[in-house]
Amino acid sequence: MQKLRQVVQESDTRLGRLFDLSVLFLILLSLVTFSLETLPNLSDTTRRWLNAFEVFSVIAFSLEYCLRVAVASPKRKYVLSFFGIVDLLAIVPFFLGLGVDLRSIRTLRLLRLFRILKLARYSAAARRFHRAILIAKEEVILFLGAALILLYLAAVGIYQFESEAQPDAFGSVFHCLWWAIVTLTTVGYGDVYPITVGGKIFTFVMLVIGLGVISVPAGLVASALAQARKMEDNTTGDILTDEP
Repeated sequence: MQKLRQVVQESDTRLGRLFDLSVLFLILLSLVTFSLETLPNLSDTTRRWLNAFEVFSVIAFSLEYCLRVAVASPKRKYVLSFFGIVDLLAIVPFFLGLGVDLRSIRTLRLLRLFRILKLARYSAAARRFHRAILIAKEEVILFLGAALILLYLAAVGIYQFESEAQPDAFGSVFHCLWWAIVTLTTVGYGDVYPITVGGKIFTFVMLVIGLGVISVPAGLVASALAQARKMEDNTTGDILTDEP
């Protein structure tokens, strides 16, 4: 069991790295075949081959999941972990016959590539980003709360201006929430738009506010990242200073 655990969980050994890279290669192939299945006018033969490969990949991923659960200690830690949940969600719909196709979620499993290839630089960047999120957590949560309130007020405001002129597009606050999201994020799909003078003026104000909705969180995270990098540099400098 110890040797099997090293192969399945560790990527330091030759067999462990070969196991992980084989799984990742199979993930890439399954994503390619999933994308090919969406092409129109595929021949019946091609679809049969694609379906056969999907059955094969699901069996392989199921065996891999069972192996990871078997060697995990404690097992609950892997089952409830991010990768454990992703691994399970990628195979469960196939066995339960659910109408939802979650094969694309296997893309998230490619994140293991950073650990397998020992990309320490990216690991350090991930830790730095996590530290930045912790630094700016209160500010980001406060701003997101304010943004949600603003989103609701924007929907109510445009409802007051446009509900009578465009009852189909702005018939309720719930209908207006889509317009509010698109406007405050400055996407502007153009599928629904105001036609009254008051609605146009209100939209202009929301667009200006929307610029802040986009820029403020980005500024907070950027400032926190700079602070996290400074903390990391100071820590590295202290370690170098302490060395004889």
